[in-house]
Amino acid sequence: MKRCKILFRFLICGFLTLVVASQAWAADLKEIQARGEIRHLGIRYANFVTGDGDGFDVDLVKGFAKHIGVKYQLVYTDFYNVIRDLLGKNVVRKDGNVLLDGDFPVRGDMIATGFTVLPWREKVLLYSEPTFPSQVLLVARAESPYTPIKDSGSLEKDIHETKAMIGKKSLLVMERTCLDPANYGLKGTGIDLRAYTKSTNLNEMIPALLNKDAELTLLDVPDAILDLQKWAGKIKVLGPISEEQQLAAAFPKSSPELRAAFNDYLRKIKADGTYDKLVNKYYPGVRRYFPSFFARKG
Repeated sequence: MKRCKILFRFLICGFLTLVVASQAWAADLKEIQARGEIRHLGIRYANFVTGDGDGFDVDLVKGFAKHIGVKYQLVYTDFYNVIRDLLGKNVVRKDGNVLLDGDFPVRGDMIATGFTVLPWREKVLLYSEPTFPSQVLLVARAESPYTPIKDSGSLEKDIHETKAMIGKKSLLVMERTCLDPANYGLKGTGIDLRAYTKSTNLNEMIPALLNKDAELTLLDVPDAILDLQKWAGKIKVLGPISEEQQLAAAFPKSSPELRAAFNDYLRKIKADGTYDKLVNKYYPGVRRYFPSFFARKG
């Protein structure tokens, strides 16, 4: 009889453990609504996630949480761990393939943090409709002898000319982010690539450039807009390295309903003017860089 009671208690404890685990791991819309909270994975970067409890993506996801009737929780992470925190797996890029490896705690339900849509990421994630535009630029110190390219009217030609300007000069990059040189065909071309490894904070790229860690660096437009103000007269943009890119929220492949609900919400706030207010609040002036993107509604 005692053995039966012990076995029964063991089974009950095991069942409760499974229930708790399923609540921690479940990530689609109905499970999140049942849990009553959505966990937003954010990285302190530009004005997308400021680190002070606000930012373009913070406000965006807070509104989404209200839209689906749940509480909001911001979970800070970094570019090296953000996908692992979402999927519970490490992402390994090898020979053009993207593999998932290991088992780790799932810390969030969605990523929204100025997160660039990249082909290798699309192999393991579901992206929302675009939330913001971007582009990667080549940046130098203001006193450097390098002259910004002249706009040829062809972005393809401008990118080619900008890349040619690098030559064998030292270029500060951050791997596994939107500033990874592998994303833009810059590896194995004779460039003196210098990976920034002191942290995973993209906000530190310009201070490192000014510290002369390298002659040049990569920067994306949203960050460049802020840095050109913050470091006025100390840096200059030489030209484009990439085509126009898109930023979006990202979800696990197992969360199609959550992604669909976010897309519905995004269309709604673009139609009612809420989205425009967020853009004006956090990135005033960005429309002149991407007029066609911001002209689109819904």
